[in-house]
Amino acid sequence: MSEAEKKIFDTDEKDYLPVFNRYKIVLDHGEGVYVWDVAGRKYLDFLGGIAVNVLGHHYPPLVEAIASQAAKIIHASNLYYTKPQADAAAKLTALSGLGKVFFCNSGAEANEGAIKIARKYACQIHPGKSQILTAWDSFHGRTLATLTATGQPKYHEGLGPLPAGFDYIRYNDIADLEAKISDKTAAVMLETIQGEGGVYPPEDNYLKNVRALCDQHGALLILDEIQAGIGRAGTFFAYEKYGVKPDIVTLAKGLAGGVPIGAFAVTNEVAAAFHAGDHGTTFGGNPLACAAANIVLDTIPKKEFLARVEVLGAYFKQKLMELQKKYPAFIVDVRGTGLILGAELASDAHGRDIVNVCLEKGIIINCTVGKVLRFLPPLIITEPQIDEVVSVLDDVISHDA
Repeated sequence: MSEAEKKIFDTDEKDYLPVFNRYKIVLDHGEGVYVWDVAGRKYLDFLGGIAVNVLGHHYPPLVEAIASQAAKIIHASNLYYTKPQADAAAKLTALSGLGKVFFCNSGAEANEGAIKIARKYACQIHPGKSQILTAWDSFHGRTLATLTATGQPKYHEGLGPLPAGFDYIRYNDIADLEAKISDKTAAVMLETIQGEGGVYPPEDNYLKNVRALCDQHGALLILDEIQAGIGRAGTFFAYEKYGVKPDIVTLAKGLAGGVPIGAFAVTNEVAAAFHAGDHGTTFGGNPLACAAANIVLDTIPKKEFLARVEVLGAYFKQKLMELQKKYPAFIVDVRGTGLILGAELASDAHGRDIVNVCLEKGIIINCTVGKVLRFLPPLIITEPQIDEVVSVLDDVISHDA
């Protein structure tokens, strides 16, 4: 450990709230799908800032757009109009086919706004129509409302009383939803592909059946695409793969390629439930974030870009499945689509160790729920880079299996 690293570690330990289990490297700069730490060590980044750096690091058009906008105006407040925000909203409504967009600063804020507008819309139908149904093992954020929506009790401990009106269903179990949805349900809120909960895609026709039950009971369908959206599934919105259209979709992470931003888009009918003063933000949709988002929205929806994500995702998944066949007692499942993939280990005894050893070998990956190796690389990776990651994993697992 260098003196520079030690100084940063010591300062962080002294002054920063210890809510993260950090890995002992200090990242300094990046280029493409690679990052370097302050000691000059190079890493192949297959986490992408947790699905954020969709265009990689130091993507020239993105850097240029940010620098150009910063030289004009960074913040204006939402009391005034700006062209970057208007352009980004127009692009998102066109891509989603929904009616109106609201920009905020994070995924949690996007989901918070989605919950608010769903409740406000439902209240116009009947004041008692307020239930929000979400899935076990979901993750929707860390504000009080969104962590209540998150179907993982470990995040609820010590934080009560939590907001009322949230109930949980088993993901991919349409019978469970059918038993719990009613005319008092304001919305069903699901991740299109569960990310933090272990990378679980929807099974055949599950989302179509959810959509039908929502329509039957006058409930809105909210799809959280904060992790799985922005091209990661091989379509711009992951829900496009499954033949459904939500009433509300939430986005964040990759939407501005690394600049903090969140958004929710709603149908015109739902949008009419909000009026001036019903919602707001100081920083959300600022010109800098929207200038960055416009680069992403001009790049990733292109057919050739998305087609390449599909091909690379299928290739990567096949390589992981070959690794599973080689170590069937160690890797029990490979899941996901596009470039949101997970390899589930037989136990949680090795997950973090594998991540640490890969880090020592210059590969950045992630482990979620203790035993699912999760891969969320920039969408610009190549087959040789996939081969390199799989080769390192093979070497690491061979010493543990």
